[in-house]
Amino acid sequence: MTTITPIPKRWVITPPIPEQVNQALGEFSPLLRQLLFNRGISDAKTAWAYVKGQSSGSTAPFLLKGMKEAIETLHDAIETGQKIAVYGDYDVDGVASSALLFEFLRDIGVEARVYIPSRFEEGYSLNNESVKTLADEGIHLIITVDCGIKSIAEVRLANTLGMRVIVTDHHLPGETLPEASAVVNPKQPGDVYPYKDFAGVGLAYKLVQAYLSRYPHENVKADHWLDLVALGTVADMAPLTDENRVLVKAGLVNMRQVNRQGLFSLCQVAGIHLEKINSGDIGFAIGPRLNAAGRLETATDAYHLLTATDLLTAGMLAQKLDSHNKHRKEVMEDIQTRSLEMIADAGAERMIAFAAAPDFNPGVVGLAASRVVETIYRPTIIGHLGEEAMTASCRSIPELNIVEALDTCEDLLEHYGGHRAAAGLTIRHDKLPTFLERINMYVQKALEGIDLTPQLKIDREIALERVRPEDVPGILEDVAALEPTGSENPGVLFCSRNCQVRNPRALSDGKHLKMTLRTGNREWDTIAFGQGYQLENLTEEIDIAYYFDINVWNGRQTMQLNIRDIRPSVNVA
Repeated sequence: MTTITPIPKRWVITPPIPEQVNQALGEFSPLLRQLLFNRGISDAKTAWAYVKGQSSGSTAPFLLKGMKEAIETLHDAIETGQKIAVYGDYDVDGVASSALLFEFLRDIGVEARVYIPSRFEEGYSLNNESVKTLADEGIHLIITVDCGIKSIAEVRLANTLGMRVIVTDHHLPGETLPEASAVVNPKQPGDVYPYKDFAGVGLAYKLVQAYLSRYPHENVKADHWLDLVALGTVADMAPLTDENRVLVKAGLVNMRQVNRQGLFSLCQVAGIHLEKINSGDIGFAIGPRLNAAGRLETATDAYHLLTATDLLTAGMLAQKLDSHNKHRKEVMEDIQTRSLEMIADAGAERMIAFAAAPDFNPGVVGLAASRVVETIYRPTIIGHLGEEAMTASCRSIPELNIVEALDTCEDLLEHYGGHRAAAGLTIRHDKLPTFLERINMYVQKALEGIDLTPQLKIDREIALERVRPEDVPGILEDVAALEPTGSENPGVLFCSRNCQVRNPRALSDGKHLKMTLRTGNREWDTIAFGQGYQLENLTEEIDIAYYFDINVWNGRQTMQLNIRDIRPSVNVA
């Protein structure tokens, strides 16, 4: 595989905490005060709420617009014995949402039909054929999770076929809402719920929470499914702020109780101790394995794993998903490499990077697009060229809202939708040249005059030569107070200068870099994942951006520095 060198990052070190804020946070350690300040926290009350995992606003589910109508529609269907279908999505968020509602309905005595569409044959959200299929099966009520907010025609069709629909979705609504019996989406006009950034599984949880508050069932509690909420929220890269962070923090505690056989089996094949799982494990190990099912074959395997109750079934599915994930990595790396070559051939005049081919797997192009953005720091579209149309995934940089860019091309697109940083689209081949020209012009104008050097935000510079072994547990304790970390609540990153390089070597066919660094009279073991390309350019002394990590190998735990970025040291005389 061709080695691609990412463009250098600009390190931005957060300024020291102001004395006034330092005094206000005096109950915390000096390091934790700085870390809290770096995350916009400047008073003790907010700091304690953050550390304890408490929300800043009301979390009453009936504040969500449409929730009352949703609960009454659902309760009527349950009381009258109507057939209910849960309609999900093929990513982790959609699968976790589907599993949550299925298990909730099962536990209150209702057998629900779960329908997860095929990414390859049906695409995202409701479609006319699936609606007709459910009608033919005698379904009376469809509950969408993680989809449906733009399914105007499909919901209308369901209505004409005698079905009611409850839409629960966290994606941005269009100008028109579906004519459903209830629409639950905090981003819809008129919604007063104080928090807007739930994942789909968070809204499924709020639906269950609302139903059980109105119609309690003995021994059935919404918090039982917080493990699924944590799983879907982290894997969907929803912001880990405010209520999301509260739910994920509680969900991780739930997950560590080892109550879900499927997650236990998947953690075993991934080499993760479920009793110690954190948000990073979900984002980098568990989520990708669950997502691999829907990217290569069918997401129903992921769904069946999450709802599995026996060891044999869970073990077989976990092995299958792990195998899918290994194949997914190979496919993604191939698409990534070929896309970067196509983008380089296209030249620098195109501000939005584009690559497409008939053999690009449509389930993997989004992952490849994310990697391309990390490498070249430009908004990117990577697509699969079908017989008549292209289906593509878009990934962007913080300086550009990709959905707003696609809005300017709405008349050319068959379908599109997504978030500020990620979206998907379908476009006919005959309209593709016009689309590329128009969206490139929009992106050029939107990014004109902006410095597009990627930033790496550093929490604090540390003189490693002054750090004693006995200091490290306290540092790790302060860092752990910020968990769970993720999107919009980043993990802690330090930097240190003038580290002497000892015994550098590449691992995993040159992908990763391992070395020992000497500072003062202390040596540090390090690992730099994905930075094997740095080996040939290492100087005798380097500056590093990193975090403290615990490496577990053959049952033995050792402390190491996990390096995020490297640059040559510059000694000023």
